[in-house]
Amino acid sequence: MSDTTVVAVIRDALGTVLLVSAPMLGIGLVVGLVISVFQATTQIQEQTLTFVPKIIAVFVAMVVFGPWMLRVLVEFTGGILGNLHQVTSW
Repeated sequence: MSDTTVVAVIRDALGTVLLVSAPMLGIGLVVGLVISVFQATTQIQEQTLTFVPKIIAVFVAMVVFGPWMLRVLVEFTGGILGNLHQVTSW
């Protein structure tokens, strides 16, 4: 296994992780900002108010984007396993 192969696999893995996690992180960020603006305008300073809406929003994002995320992960795994003969050849 060469250095370039290892770097390529790690680069693809990090790119896949960022791609798969982006919808959940983005929705969590938007919900957090909306709750923060709501807290600032109403002057409610309850720290736990942000957690429940964020958890619900991230769960909904997982349900909505789940099939797409699974397809991306299966394609990535198939690509890794398909190229396994190149990795194991000495």
